[in-house]
Amino acid sequence: MYRRLLPLMLATFAIGTDSFVIAGILPQVAQSLEVSVGSAGQLVTAYALTYALLSPVVAVVAARWSRDRLLLVGLSLFVIANIGTALAPTFGLVILCRILAGLGGAAVTPVAVATGASLVPEERRGTALAVVGGGIAVSSALGVPLGAVIGSLSDWHATMWFVAALGVVAAIGIIALVPNRPAPPPIGLRQRLAPIGNSRIALTLATTLFAFTGNFILNTYVSQTFMGATGGHGTTLALLLFLAGAAGVVGNLGSGPLTDRWGNRTVFNIAAAITMVDFALTPWTGEYLAAAVFAVLVWGVAGMAQLVPQQDRLIGISPESAPLAIALNSSVVFIGASLSGVIGAVGLNLVGARYLGVIGAVLFAVSLVFAHLAYLSIKRAQPLPQVVKP
Repeated sequence: MYRRLLPLMLATFAIGTDSFVIAGILPQVAQSLEVSVGSAGQLVTAYALTYALLSPVVAVVAARWSRDRLLLVGLSLFVIANIGTALAPTFGLVILCRILAGLGGAAVTPVAVATGASLVPEERRGTALAVVGGGIAVSSALGVPLGAVIGSLSDWHATMWFVAALGVVAAIGIIALVPNRPAPPPIGLRQRLAPIGNSRIALTLATTLFAFTGNFILNTYVSQTFMGATGGHGTTLALLLFLAGAAGVVGNLGSGPLTDRWGNRTVFNIAAAITMVDFALTPWTGEYLAAAVFAVLVWGVAGMAQLVPQQDRLIGISPESAPLAIALNSSVVFIGASLSGVIGAVGLNLVGARYLGVIGAVLFAVSLVFAHLAYLSIKRAQPLPQVVKP
């Protein structure tokens, strides 16, 4: 089973790495393209916003394609766009290539997860989803810091070549190991967006939006927030990114059993509150390496522990709409990533890099408000217990 799933996991690993790899090489990119760090941060916005907005659109337009065809076309576009990013001489062309890479990612990730689930018996579907979807989590632990190391040893162009190579290897693996799967029944865009009409789902998606926008502000501008601790050294930054990513894998894997035991509300609220406090302290923890190590470990565990309880809440609200709701939740995560680039750029000008974490903390506070509103809405919708008269 795992042999057929590994190419799909590598594909999501490549997409995940490309999502955030710019964060580790942001100063180099800004200097090379002769733009400000805030402007260079919009490369994250271009990729993430394209992914978020076009993911459901691609699913509709390519609804009649076989899954292997969509995977290979998406990966081909992804590879070409990353090569273009490495070769583009101007900031405008780099932005265009990031948009095309986001389009490729929007085509690949949803169908990779769906294909992985279809390759195994129903009783092992959860394991397959964890393996394929785990590529995103592993990318934060290995892909992003590895890209930062490559960039520090060579330059940022080499990092983009590395991401393109990941896409090539994933495509070769899919051709060799993943059997062709027929196209699923087509789903219209209106049906895909239908769960938003449910106020409980809408409030839960709003919770995800504010939480992950706050999360990604620090991720996008991590080099600036921890400049005092790293001294501007790429290898030190890569170490912090690796620690945050490794802690994120632990948080992501551990949040599942904790959600089963304590419930999604408790796990999300605790994780979001811990991250909020952690971010609020970055003006001070970002100045010293030992404190920064502790801060990124807390950020990794608590930050990545928030996605599973959100997914669990969505499934509990409407099991029949769960696939669509979770797909929308993924899009909202990437919208948060795109907004973080814009909000972070404004924050750099208004309060400076040192206090970006405080802005993230405020967004986490808002997410906790929406989480409570979602809880109240869910509670009101639950049927009252029947009283049996004697």
